[in-house]
Amino acid sequence: MPSSRKMILGHVMSGLCSKMNRTKQLPVDVMETPLNRCLNTFDITLLGVGHMVGAGIYVLAGTVTRDVAGPGIILSFLLAGLASLLSALCYAEFGTRVPKAGSAYVYTYISVGEFWAFVIGWNILLEHMIGAASVARAWSGYVDSLFGGMISNTTISLTGELHEQLLGKYPDILAFAVCVVYALLLGIGVKGSSIVNSFLTLVNLSVMALVIVVGFYYSNDENWTSQKGGFLPYGFGGVIAGAATCFYAFVGFDSIATSGEEAKNPSFSIPMATVISMGVVTLGYILVCAALTLLVPYYEINPNAALPEAFAGVGMHWVKYVVSLGAICGMTTTLFGSLFSLPRCMYAMAVDGLLFSFLGDINSKTQVPLTNLIISGVFTSLIALLFDLEKLVEFMSIGTLLAYTIVSASVIILRYRPTVATSKSALTPNSEMSGSTSEPTTPSSDVMCLTGSLRPKYSWLGPLLGHCEPGCAVIT
Repeated sequence: MPSSRKMILGHVMSGLCSKMNRTKQLPVDVMETPLNRCLNTFDITLLGVGHMVGAGIYVLAGTVTRDVAGPGIILSFLLAGLASLLSALCYAEFGTRVPKAGSAYVYTYISVGEFWAFVIGWNILLEHMIGAASVARAWSGYVDSLFGGMISNTTISLTGELHEQLLGKYPDILAFAVCVVYALLLGIGVKGSSIVNSFLTLVNLSVMALVIVVGFYYSNDENWTSQKGGFLPYGFGGVIAGAATCFYAFVGFDSIATSGEEAKNPSFSIPMATVISMGVVTLGYILVCAALTLLVPYYEINPNAALPEAFAGVGMHWVKYVVSLGAICGMTTTLFGSLFSLPRCMYAMAVDGLLFSFLGDINSKTQVPLTNLIISGVFTSLIALLFDLEKLVEFMSIGTLLAYTIVSASVIILRYRPTVATSKSALTPNSEMSGSTSEPTTPSSDVMCLTGSLRPKYSWLGPLLGHCEPGCAVIT
């Protein structure tokens, strides 16, 4: 018996390093999928915009403006938008080459290997699950504030308070219900749910446009020039600190890449939707913050209700209800983006054998992973019901940073990794024997064999890298 255990353990541990670093091989026809390829560029663009324009504009802007950056929040959003655009373009490049569900997980599996793909996959699941739960609680708190706290007070009177450290003050039944309802809505099919998402996103963009127009109409230039420090009351350091916080507002563009397996023409739709959505969201954030800081001095902004209180200060009380409508629509579409991405990441991991196989099943009627949607909806609802998410959101940010970093590195690996066909057909016999030498043998191979070989101007690296396998140096 001990010898049998030893044999089993030896079989499991043999080649462990190669198993952890093996990469995923793409099928010949990458467009073949059991999912429904029905999303056009417009649908995917509004999916990305809806996922990014939510709590950031209605909650984050007021807090950062008052306590961190002042009117300089405009520069903060510009810097955060540029940094996010660079990450988004990495996702777009992968989404074009690898139009599969799973986003950063699939990209890591193809480029880096199975171990890091497993880590990134669970990071993505954590990110979307906690993100959806936190947005659901923010949605619930916003609606509760419109009713003067009636919902929370009624819940506390019926259930009592929760006094554990990691739990919320009370069971948030409304947040639980929102997650369940939206998971059911996603179950009708990707096209039907995308129509609802597009409608809510357009309503939210219309509200933002109204806020911008009315805000600039009642603007006061002195709020940027002579009010307690002018345009940069916290200095350029405040702008940088604000940009670090504002980066959270752009988390969500990965939902565009996740839709690659359901896009009609991913090679066109994914990069186009990425660039358009990032441009629209960044411009919208900048203009809304400009209107807000011109409308009221930054130090008088109410961080809990920045836009409604600002317009109430100039006698535009009716704008409060319009802004509330936009906030609810925005947070609903953000919740949609997280619940849309979560089951598809589970599906991609299950197909590759890194999760239970039944999670890779696709419903033949709706062509969505219904089992994954049910499981993710239930777990997200329970987290939103019970937990205080302040600390969990910090862990979500760590996971997001890791995923973005790995994807950016994977783009470099994907670009410079040689293909077998290129190396065999392009190399002459002499250059093939020399491996990755710096001197090509013919003028034609000088053009064709750059991948996997050192260029002449880097020949001084030959003693160090000349004996490496093609692609080994860049992966390292």
